[in-house]
Amino acid sequence: MPAENLRWETLQALKNSPKGKITYDPHWSERGEDILSGCKDVLSLSSRSGVVLQRLGSSPLQTSRFLSCSPRGSCTGENSASSSSSSGSVCDLLARHSALSAAPSSGTEQAVGEGAKDEGPEEDVPSSLPSISLLSPKAMETAGRIIKFEEERREKAKTALKLRQEVHEKLVAVVASSESEQLKRFEEFMELKQRQEFQSMRDMMDRETKESIGRQEKLKEEQRHRMKIINLRLREAEQQRLREAELERQRQADGRERLRNLNTIQEEILQLNQLLEPSTRGGTDLSTYCTRGNQLCSQLSEVVRKTAEGEFPSVDDMTGAERALHEMRALIRLMQEDVAKAQEKKKRDEEEEEQRRKQEELQAQQEAQKKAAESAKEKAKRKGLQNSAEDGTLRWFKELQESAARCALSFEQLNAAKDAQTKKLKLELQKASSIPVSQISSNSGSQLREIFDKIDKLLSGRSVVSGGRNISTSQHPQGLDFVSFKLAEKFVKQGEEEVASHHEAAFPIAVVASGVWELHPRVGELLLAHLHKKCPYSVPHYPPMKDGTPLEEYQRILGYRVDDSGVEGQDSFLKRMSGMIRLYAAVIQLRWPYGSKQAAAPHGLNHGWRWLAQMLNMEPLADITATLLFDFLEVCGNALMKQYQTQFWKLLVLLKEEYFPRIEAVTSSGQMGSVIRLKQFLQTSLQSRQIRPPKGQLTSMFWGS
Repeated sequence: MPAENLRWETLQALKNSPKGKITYDPHWSERGEDILSGCKDVLSLSSRSGVVLQRLGSSPLQTSRFLSCSPRGSCTGENSASSSSSSGSVCDLLARHSALSAAPSSGTEQAVGEGAKDEGPEEDVPSSLPSISLLSPKAMETAGRIIKFEEERREKAKTALKLRQEVHEKLVAVVASSESEQLKRFEEFMELKQRQEFQSMRDMMDRETKESIGRQEKLKEEQRHRMKIINLRLREAEQQRLREAELERQRQADGRERLRNLNTIQEEILQLNQLLEPSTRGGTDLSTYCTRGNQLCSQLSEVVRKTAEGEFPSVDDMTGAERALHEMRALIRLMQEDVAKAQEKKKRDEEEEEQRRKQEELQAQQEAQKKAAESAKEKAKRKGLQNSAEDGTLRWFKELQESAARCALSFEQLNAAKDAQTKKLKLELQKASSIPVSQISSNSGSQLREIFDKIDKLLSGRSVVSGGRNISTSQHPQGLDFVSFKLAEKFVKQGEEEVASHHEAAFPIAVVASGVWELHPRVGELLLAHLHKKCPYSVPHYPPMKDGTPLEEYQRILGYRVDDSGVEGQDSFLKRMSGMIRLYAAVIQLRWPYGSKQAAAPHGLNHGWRWLAQMLNMEPLADITATLLFDFLEVCGNALMKQYQTQFWKLLVLLKEEYFPRIEAVTSSGQMGSVIRLKQFLQTSLQSRQIRPPKGQLTSMFWGS
């Protein structure tokens, strides 16, 4: 049949269609295409398939009783009603296939065109697909086979595609696994690299840390080295400062020593110049010597004037002063030679005159012998004692009082100052001299030494601290005399008050006073002058009442305190006298332990022996004599016993057997207390031939405290 003959052509046309040319592209996923894109395309027939279908249906369609079509594609009217239902389905099916093959390939179109030319050049190829009508069951079968073939083809494509998808998924899984392993290896590699970088960075930081520590250690070492150098320089500077300070102290000490020597030289020159004051002496003219002496005093005064301005004398000044002293001594020697010559001449004249008077003197001598014999007889009959001190003792007493008066007069300008600054200086000097004496106690030897050093500095012109400020006697020309006078007065006042109340206090006060006396004799003389004035029995001296002297004034001379309320009581008077005589008894037996051992004591035990002997040569007074003898012997008896031994015991026997009855004779019954104490002391001492050391005496252990 013609239709069967065209079957292979149909199959060939289907093979050459776009569906038949589907190929598998393994790179479809890389281009982002869908794997079923080729299968989802609309099926279509080529232009050649239209010719085939036309040929298949041309003869049956012409003879079919169910359907007739004109060559131009128009159906007859008579067949249209009967075949509308069946032809509609076939035509729809063919229309669907023709729509699916709307875009045929160019190659297929060319092949179909060439085939059409070969088959019938006279026939015209229609421009559009013919409408197919179901003319026969074969056509239907052919269409069904075509559809079935397409479905089978589609199922095979799906199966192949599914297999390909499974293979692709497996391949993707393998690739993903491989990539995952590679990623792990890469991560491990990166982690290793990171660890290596971290380790290298840590090593670098460790190296930098070590280098930094090394630099720090080096800097510390340099700093220590610099500190050592700085400390060394500081020590050298401190040593230099100490050396300079020591040199300055040495210079100050040398300057003060030169100043003291200068003052000594000035004093000696002035004393020597006083010997040249008379214009004539013994008939000799001394005006030239006086003129030269005044010139030397003027030269020395210029040097001393510099020291008054706060400067120390230089070595050249001291050389000039010593030269002036030697020249003054030479002047004195020349003057003494001239005076000696004049005296020899005068002596010869006197001898001649003496020879003329010999006969007159013989007569006067005979008369004097007669008068002396008569006075001796009268004294032997009287058998009495002296009522006053010896002439030498009285002269010594008067000289001390005159010296104290001159000293008081020398600082009259400072004492009567009106300006505030001088008054303040006077007050500070008085405090600096009195406060240390008030602080004397028997607490420790080191405290006494500090007080003594402070007093010594003040008297030496050095600066001391008083009232929170530095004070010195060199701040005023009359400062040294003022301080010496007030210091001596304070020592006596301490004996009058402190020792009178506490007998043991006499020893620490006395030892400091003795040390000051040894270094500064001027203070010792003023101390004796104040003591003799307040307690004349320490001379010993019983001042007589002169004519015209008021009673209150005479009592004041005897040592009584007289004020507006009247004269003090006898008990108070005896207590004060006892304190001062105890202080005097302690001074004469004590010496400053840190002073010079070679020099003699300034006021030693020989003065105590003199005082005791002169007291026994004077008529006793009621109450006062027994009190003073007991206090003196209780304090100084042990020292006198060790010093004079047998002679002292003889003196005590004389006191007990001959002098004590005189004391009892002048003492009334109401004043026997001091007499009884003296009697018991004498009896105990003579019986035991021993006098106990006084209470409160300073021992060697005290000076070590």
